[in-house]
Amino acid sequence: MKCPYCSQDETRVIDTSHDQRGGIRRRRVCGYCDQRFTTYERPILATPMVVKRDGTREEFSREKLLSGVRLACVKRPVSATDVEQLAGEVESELQQLGRAEVSSRQVGDRIMAKLKELDEVAYIRFASVYLRLGDLGSIRNEIDRLLKE
Repeated sequence: MKCPYCSQDETRVIDTSHDQRGGIRRRRVCGYCDQRFTTYERPILATPMVVKRDGTREEFSREKLLSGVRLACVKRPVSATDVEQLAGEVESELQQLGRAEVSSRQVGDRIMAKLKELDEVAYIRFASVYLRLGDLGSIRNEIDRLLKE
């Protein structure tokens, strides 16, 4: 492992732990500059193709998922760690399905369910785009539904 500070190859592991998603967190120290840094290892499993509403297919993109969730969480009390965890959970669930293709609806529904637990305002923001809530009446209906639950 190269040191991110001096690019030397002389690093060693000083601590190893496991995270909630099955990955490994390693604390390392550079033998050359003595800087410490953390690396994360996680297995790379095949993610299914996403079948969009119009029938086109595209590869699952964690970055695209993160971008949409971050946008919904702008100026909300949601940490970057929470957003990363949400993305990791959705990605993991899709991988565990073991299918070659999933609909964009399945991906969106998973994100919505997790956003509802995380932050209701972010949920409404995401829902307004995802569910194509085009007017105030439909947004109000979604808010009323959320309040009843």
